[in-house]
Amino acid sequence: MKAKETPLLPVEDAREAALFFVVCALCFLAALAALSAKSTYGAARSWTAEVEGELTVSLPDVDRRAAEAARELIAKTDGVREARLLTKEEIDDLLEPSFGSRGLPESLPLPQLVAVTADPLAQFVGPNIERRLTEAGYVSAVDEHAEWAGDVRRVLGIARLVALTAVALLASTAVAVIAFATHAALLTRRDIVDVLHLAGARDKFIASLFERRFWLLGLRAGSVGALMSLGAAAAMIFAARSSGARSGLLPELSMDFYDLLILVLTPLIAGLAARLAARITVIRSLKSVM
Repeated sequence: MKAKETPLLPVEDAREAALFFVVCALCFLAALAALSAKSTYGAARSWTAEVEGELTVSLPDVDRRAAEAARELIAKTDGVREARLLTKEEIDDLLEPSFGSRGLPESLPLPQLVAVTADPLAQFVGPNIERRLTEAGYVSAVDEHAEWAGDVRRVLGIARLVALTAVALLASTAVAVIAFATHAALLTRRDIVDVLHLAGARDKFIASLFERRFWLLGLRAGSVGALMSLGAAAAMIFAARSSGARSGLLPELSMDFYDLLILVLTPLIAGLAARLAARITVIRSLKSVM
């Protein structure tokens, strides 16, 4: 019977447990940051697409009949697809998040509101509406929702930059930690390395032993970190929904192709980074003592 081969490096090393925990935590934070940035960007992009071409016209100090006449005037403006006069119940629903279900007192006058849907490609729809209403003798205020969408896009640009910077810093930290751990492991096994050198082993062969070990460690830690980030993201979104929070910008974990790609790439990147860091560290350390 053929004797079982004994590996040159110990199969288990208690000192690598701390390294596994650190790499796992870094992968968890990096994957969670990537998932959050992607989900938030997708939700905000969907919201901005919905509000493009949407306007609200406020008509103070007019009755329902005059507001209906203004609505007809707005509907005839170039670039306007639809103009709809909001009812008292719809206005109360809009005010409910700020003033509660009772709304404002009946004695307090509210402006009439006209919801306008315009062609997103049309230009100067808002100024044209305001000009036509002024010429007809109406006092109005036109709120173009696209202005809010522009603010959201600017914030998204900053958020994406911050998220990418965080992921880059976490990846760099993981590589640095693995490089330090590899160097420490090489020093503690200096006797084995010396024996391999005397037996004629080359530096690349010795480096491959550490590469394989830290490649597997990176894969395992990255897989655990990716699963933890998936669970954390799902738990946060479930908690937000169950609490009754309603927001058009609430990130949704859709688990589409790109979400799965982030989770799959996390352990692969962690393993490749660990392997590359181990290889460079071992070869440089061996050459420095030659």
